[in-house]
Amino acid sequence: MDLKIAVLIDGDNIPSAYIKEMMEEIAKYGNPTIKRIYGDWTKPNLSKWKNILLENAITPIQQYGYTSGKNATDSAMIIDAMDILYSEKVNGFCLVSSDSDFTRLATRLREAGMQVFGIGEKKTPNPFIVACDKFIYIEILKNQTEVNESGSAESKSSVKHNVDKITPAVIKLISSSISDLADDDGWAFLGDVGSLIQKKQPNFDSRNYGFQKLTPLIKSFNKFEIDLRESPKGRFKLIYVKIAEKHQISKVKKQKK
Repeated sequence: MDLKIAVLIDGDNIPSAYIKEMMEEIAKYGNPTIKRIYGDWTKPNLSKWKNILLENAITPIQQYGYTSGKNATDSAMIIDAMDILYSEKVNGFCLVSSDSDFTRLATRLREAGMQVFGIGEKKTPNPFIVACDKFIYIEILKNQTEVNESGSAESKSSVKHNVDKITPAVIKLISSSISDLADDDGWAFLGDVGSLIQKKQPNFDSRNYGFQKLTPLIKSFNKFEIDLRESPKGRFKLIYVKIAEKHQISKVKKQKK
């Protein structure tokens, strides 16, 4: 069944430049049946949203700031989210914001059985990130657009420099997830590995490290073995992965020398 998603955007907290890419990303996970953006549309800084909203069929919700220093937009978005939850018209939410104020909302929606996606900038506080099933950084979408639009190797290289560094913690996360799912021979189905990694770390995404998919990211380490197997249905290859034995890793290192 296709996931029906309510997309709620914090207009005060998210740049408008990559809304098209955000909507394309959301469409990968389900059908965005409700699309709303919240803000005080009397303010000049939100005027640039106008054409973008029309092009993407997003409904603007007007919310005046009643008191200085208080974010009425957050409250309106939270109230609407609960109304949508009880309407039972969707089975998933996408909260687009970099604001930690939505942490409790994400937690509450998941408690109700909703699948919750988050989209925001890398400055997003960790409590909101881990409250979501999956969290996607806007910077990934920016990098993706720049690569797609650029034909020059130089521009692609500059985008590559903007990605996160692969740390020992990343390798440990992948290794431990493989170990958790491995059979007696050490092999684990890569699809299950990816799902487990996502549960452990909602903001994990191969694109954070400059790779479109998990398979090429894992291949880049020379610490894992990849095995392609025939699917029972015969249409697709099934990818299995295991932690390479120490002598195999050493052999690879020697070959590189």
